Amino acid sequence: MSTPPDPPASALPRLNDAESRVPGVLRIAAAYAWRLIAVGIVVRFAFSVLGEFHRIAVAVFLGLVITAVLRPVAGLLARFMPRPLAVAAALIGGIVLVLGALALVGETVADQRTGLEKEFVEGIDRIERRLEEPPFRLPADAFDDLQSRIGKLLSDHRSTLISTALSGASRLVEVLTVLALALFCSVFFTYSGEKQWQWLCDQLPGRARQRFAVGAGAAWRTFTGYTHGILLVAGTNAVLVGIALFALGVPLAVPLALLEFLAAFIPLIGSPIALAVAAVVALASKGPLIALVVVALIVVIGQIEGHLLHPIVMSWAVRLHPVVVALAVVGGAVAAGVIGAVVAVPLVAVVWSVYQALRGRTDEPGGT
Repeated sequence: MSTPPDPPASALPRLNDAESRVPGVLRIAAAYAWRLIAVGIVVRFAFSVLGEFHRIAVAVFLGLVITAVLRPVAGLLARFMPRPLAVAAALIGGIVLVLGALALVGETVADQRTGLEKEFVEGIDRIERRLEEPPFRLPADAFDDLQSRIGKLLSDHRSTLISTALSGASRLVEVLTVLALALFCSVFFTYSGEKQWQWLCDQLPGRARQRFAVGAGAAWRTFTGYTHGILLVAGTNAVLVGIALFALGVPLAVPLALLEFLAAFIPLIGSPIALAVAAVVALASKGPLIALVVVALIVVIGQIEGHLLHPIVMSWAVRLHPVVVALAVVGGAVAAGVIGAVVAVPLVAVVWSVYQALRGRTDEPGGT
């Protein structure tokens, strides 16, 4: 394949005297700089728009997560029953499973309530006595003064606490609304996702459809792979933590295992935070020795998750360096709190997979 001839000198842009004195490296850096600034403005505007409609964005994201989980189940059931009935059975089964887990947690807490109150009071007394002994040597009235200060603080800010509780009730309504919208979206995504996708592709220009299909296909494969992988990792962590806490006799083993399951959706930092809560519960109920064992469990679970589960389960779906994952989690948490920390890693993974797919297609002979 012959190379195109060089353009004539008259066709090249001419630099005036001022521009000719600017080093070429600086001109190139300036060209990249204003383009990066333009891209940053566009990204900032896009996130501002999403921020205004963040509830809808979260509902659609949750709807896609539910679809990624239920779609294989619905496809399997559709072999034996009509498609609408299969989708309904998968959705109802998922709701029953979630409500059953919450009911189990509530029943466990209710059954252990009396014993927990006694254990926690005794545990706090043990902690106070330990802190009064060497090497801490805290005065005996330190905790009494702390309790009186807490009581005074609560009484002084009673109106603020009441307003916070009321705002929490309104937040609960918002959460239920988002969940209802997510379920509504997931029903249609699961039932007729192909038709909706085909309609969207038909609205695009003919030359852009193929590239859009390639990028979107890579995005969906990565997203579903990440969803399935993180569910498997979270479930494994929850089972290991539940078995360990039950063997150690730590109360609330089932609720703490459920907390570990939910926290595992935040990579790197979610599991240690959940196990730190378990260590506090163990310290208050069983003493410092069992609490130290739970702290050691944090290290063990972290090693299993980092060196076994993630490389085996997640590597085929998400190919991101741990530093990138950490930066994504922290950046998402700073930008949008807990929701940002949960969404950041799959979002970065999807963007990277789309880039890889489009670059691979562009590098192919005849690619555009």
